[in-house]
This record gives sequence, structure tokens and C-alpha cells, in this order.
Amino acid sequence: MSKLGLDFKKVEYARSLARKIAEDVQNFVDKRSTVSVERTVCRLLGIDGVDENEVPLPNVVVDHIKEKGLLKEGAAYLIGNAIIETGYTPQEIAEKIAKEELDLSKLKINSDDKIREAIEPYVNSMIELIQNNRKKRNEYIEKLGEGPQPYLYVIVATGNIYEDVVQAQAAARQGADIIAVIRTTGQSLLDFVPYGPTTEGFGGTMATQENFRIMRKALDEVGEEVGRYIRLVNYASGLCMPEISAMGAIERLDVMLNDALYGILFRDINMQRTIIDQYFSRVINGFSGIIINTGEDNYLTTADAYEEAHTVLTSDLINEQLALMAGIPEEQMGLGHAFEMNPDLTNGFLYELAQAQMLREIFPKAPLKYMPPTKYMTGNIFRGHVQDALFNVISIWTHQGIQLLGMLTEAIHTPFMSDRYLSIENARYIFNNLKNIGDEIEFKKDGIIQKRAQKVLDESIELLEKMVKDGLFVSLSKGTFANIKRPIDGGKGLDGVFEKGTHYFNPFIKKMLEAERP
Repeated sequence: MSKLGLDFKKVEYARSLARKIAEDVQNFVDKRSTVSVERTVCRLLGIDGVDENEVPLPNVVVDHIKEKGLLKEGAAYLIGNAIIETGYTPQEIAEKIAKEELDLSKLKINSDDKIREAIEPYVNSMIELIQNNRKKRNEYIEKLGEGPQPYLYVIVATGNIYEDVVQAQAAARQGADIIAVIRTTGQSLLDFVPYGPTTEGFGGTMATQENFRIMRKALDEVGEEVGRYIRLVNYASGLCMPEISAMGAIERLDVMLNDALYGILFRDINMQRTIIDQYFSRVINGFSGIIINTGEDNYLTTADAYEEAHTVLTSDLINEQLALMAGIPEEQMGLGHAFEMNPDLTNGFLYELAQAQMLREIFPKAPLKYMPPTKYMTGNIFRGHVQDALFNVISIWTHQGIQLLGMLTEAIHTPFMSDRYLSIENARYIFNNLKNIGDEIEFKKDGIIQKRAQKVLDESIELLEKMVKDGLFVSLSKGTFANIKRPIDGGKGLDGVFEKGTHYFNPFIKKMLEAERP
């Protein structure tokens, strides 16, 4: 039974519309690849490191393939052929290309079957590594346990990975369940992944594989200390979306910000590039057991939370369908929304409560990610702490899954450890005192809360019907989400998109969709 009186026939109809939109997108994706997808294939085949100019070897290989006019055949086909002809490993092939000692275009071409056979051991080796990481995560959780949902999620953002470690371990000792290492400003626009540990960043720390390794080790150590598994988050978005997912899978990250639309809307990355990249990125995350977080909360930083609430539900429904197509189960879908009602709006709390309860009922298995107030935080720390408290009340009431804690100093500075402590204390106090409030209270029939949720669902269906006619790309060009318009052929990274050739294959997608998941 719906506490909101929702008509679940309407919900299923809305899902069917979202599925049509997602299927149309997937038909586009299946025919194409991108340079970042090919670099990801290289990484998953074991290619790592940089050349003498500090250029990552996956970039060196894919740039070489592109320069030789062979990109449409894909990295797996060309590397597999080179394995047969040279006897080298993928890593050795990359190193030879970097030193200009090997030209893939000049090698004799073998049959497709032989090429697939040559590459198979390297594919299986990576599949096994990722499966073992999933097993290790499960073993840690079984041994140590974990915090109850809503998981307490906090950020570290010093720019220095070693300082991030100090802050992350402190947050875990204070009660945090999830640590997000905020990524340095602008990294999403880099068409390569920096290499090695980093100590300088603006507003966050570089996402590199070594930084992932350092933080994973630190959180495992503090998890043993506090007797609770601590989850690690980073950002699989931008021009290197699938590469970062691959790095996260290799280093056992637990959560990835992995929205299908965020980079298009908020970083002006070409929509074709992003839509193709998000598919492989999500296939990797689904197989790795990584929870994805989607970015609907960001819509409400530019659009009004009351007027545009239906766009959040609409995007969640589309993100759900795209995730299912990539093999992500509902239990790994941290679909997003945010507490962003104008505090001066009469009954704003009731409207927020309606929205959060509606999403909980429509996505019952998803660990929904609820984002804190930011747009209307003024620098008044006392009022800010109250806003965060109201946000925490709704979260426990509606059984949210992941709670990104609000900071009373939002709009003033990157949080101090003391700010983080106060936010954790606030959430723990409210979550304990109101633990079962959602089980005890029903909503008035045809009252403000019920009518609001029903209205948002109806508006979402109306928007989805329009989007089915237009398709996702045209809808984005019209400013459907966040009131931001993006042209189909505009933005960054379109030159990295290509149509697949006759011999193209990506050996990881089929394996990951079909392989056993511990």
C-alpha cells in the first residue's frame, strides 16, 4: 500500500516510457565507441604507467591507433593482433608504441577468432581480479559489519591525498560510513587520467589510481580499528568516465558518482560522448558491485525545487532504465535527489517529505542518495544547522539509503574536521531518536503531502511522454533538465566519438554482463 496514495499503474506506465527512451539511447550506443572507452579497454588489459613525457600509456596507445586511421576497429582487436604477431603482453606493446618501436598498422592481420583467443587470458585475468575484489568487500562486511542505512556520507577535499587520509580516518572514527574524496576542480574536462599520488588540487584531490589505492588502504585500516566497513567514493564522470570506473574496480572502491547526464548539463561535455561512455562505465560498476550515485540533486541548484520536482523523478526513472541495461541491479542504484526547497516557502518541509517518500515508494530497493541543502545556505551557521536537521528528519522518516551530510559552514569554506563532527553528531542524534517514525505515521488522505506526490508523478508522466516523442538528445537540447540547453553536436569531446568497424569488439562488456557475481 502506498502511504501517498500513488497509483502504481501510473508508476509502471512512467517506467515503460523511461524504458522506451533508454532503449532508443542504447540503440545509438551499441553502434559507437569513444577514445575513453578504448583507453578503458587498454587499462583492463593491464596497460598502466606513463611515457617519458608523463602521458598515460592508455592514451599513447589509443592516440597511435587514431593517428593510423584504425580507431574504428577498436583497441582490443589491434592489441590482440599484436599479441599474436609479437608475442608481447599488452603492457609491453604499449611501451613499444611509446618508444616508437612498434607500429600496429604494419602488422600482418590475423583472423578474428585467433585475435579473440589471444586476448582472452588477459580479459579473464582482469575479470578474476574484480571478482576477487567483490569477494573481499563482502568478507570485510561480514567480518566487521557496517553502519545502518541511511549511511552517513561525508567528504574530504584538501587537494592532498595524504591530508585527505588524515581527515577521512578522523571522520570514520567520528561515525562516518562513507568517505567521498572530492575531485579537484576541472578534472572532469581532462581527456586523460593523471598518474601517481598527488598533493596539489583545488577544491579537491586528483582522481588517480594510486590515490585510490592509498585511500582504500587507509579506510581498510581504520575500518578494522572502529569495527565497521568504511566505503570509499570517487567520481566516474567527465571525459574519462569509464576509465575511472575501471580504476575504481581494480582498487575496490565502493561507490561512484556515475550519472548519465551530469557531464552534459554541468560540464558541457558532448552528449553523444557522455551517453556512450556512461554505458561501459556502468557495466564495469555493475560487475564490480559498486553503488552508482546519480546527479539529479544538481538540477535543483539551477532550477526551482518546487516547480521542477518532476524533472528529478523523470531523470531518476531514465537513469534506472539505463542502469538496468548496463547490468546494475536496483540494490546498486543510488538514485539522487536533494533537500533544496526555499526555506521561505510555506509548507516546504511537507513538499520535501512528499518528494522523498515518493522516491522511496517508486524505487523500494534502491539505496537512494539524498543530498543536503546548499542553494539556500547563507553562511548563518545556526540556521544552516537547523536546515540540516530538517533534512536529517526527512531522511530517517522516509528510509533513505545514503545521506550526504550537510555542513553548517556550507557557503563559507571547505569543512573543518570539527564541522564534520557536528554534522555527524546531528544526524546520529536524529536518526536514533526518530528511528521508526516512518513506520508509525501515516499521511492524511488527500492532504497536502499526498496531493503533492500525486501531482509530481503526473507531471513526470507528461514530461516522459514528450521525451519519448523527442528522444533524449533533442530533449536535452531543449533544456528539459536544470533549465540548461545543450546542442547535440556541441560541448567537449565529440571528436573522440566514432562508429564501430567490421572487426570491432569489446571483450569486457559481454563477460561482465554474463560472469558470476559473488
